[in-house]
Amino acid sequence: MNILFLKVFITLNMFTFPQETNTAHVRLTTSRQNLQAVTVCLRFFTDLKRHHSLFSLALPSFDNAFLLFKSANLDSFQMWVRSMAANFEGLDFKLNKWQSVCATWDAASGLAQLWVDGKPSSRKFTSSGSNINGPIIIALGQEQDSYGGKFDIKQSFVGMMTDVHMWDYVRSSCEIQNYVDNLNFSPGNVLNWKALMFEITGRVLTENKQLTCH
Repeated sequence: MNILFLKVFITLNMFTFPQETNTAHVRLTTSRQNLQAVTVCLRFFTDLKRHHSLFSLALPSFDNAFLLFKSANLDSFQMWVRSMAANFEGLDFKLNKWQSVCATWDAASGLAQLWVDGKPSSRKFTSSGSNINGPIIIALGQEQDSYGGKFDIKQSFVGMMTDVHMWDYVRSSCEIQNYVDNLNFSPGNVLNWKALMFEITGRVLTENKQLTCH
């Protein structure tokens, strides 16, 4: 198993996950270990029609402390918070297209919500009353079925991913729309794509993002 350690801040365009594995992933590093609210935004491109993980945050006590999961049904997503799930249906997901997804959760209310390309879901209850409190492990490309591991090849992500940001508060719908439209927005204060600390394990590539030529 090849492990590439990147211990410096680095600006990159995208991660490419080129094949199904139960090993290849990117581990993201943050100093923030106590979250009373979460907003995660990212862009991804895939042709997968099966289940796959988009963002996996685990604690020793909860392997699904904050999980953003794409279901096999094309218009369906799941969000897990402290191992409690909410299903989101009827969202406009397309294969082989760059799409943005943002997820929010607040510990006080327990309410979770998703935006796909800026279009919001219903607000749904997951888990309330307790923060997401570290030590935190965040993985892209795999879904943690135990703290830091136990990956399932049939839940692995295959495709490209970019612009991963995470905040420790619930972003407003206007702020999320600014992210979707690539307008000026405050970068994540937990994870900032332009100043990201990460480690790559296995076959994950860092590449320039492909642009559409007109």
